[in-house]
Amino acid sequence: MLVERGMRVMNTEVVGEAYAIAANYLRRSGAIADDFATDDRLLGIVVQLFHWGEANRLKLANKAIAKFESEREVDLA
Repeated sequence: MLVERGMRVMNTEVVGEAYAIAANYLRRSGAIADDFATDDRLLGIVVQLFHWGEANRLKLANKAIAKFESEREVDLA
């Protein structure tokens, strides 16, 4: 499904699948709570990376995981 946002078109399917992959990994690793609530920070990272041009759902998920974990390490320090 495509959603128009101003002059850009966002493929919500790619964003949704990338979020699901990243969230599943992060839940299993214990980085985010094991519930069905959406993690707004992770979703924001996925959307940001998508807007920066990454459209492959696996690459998008992996980059989002790396960014989420690196920001988490900074927050813990």
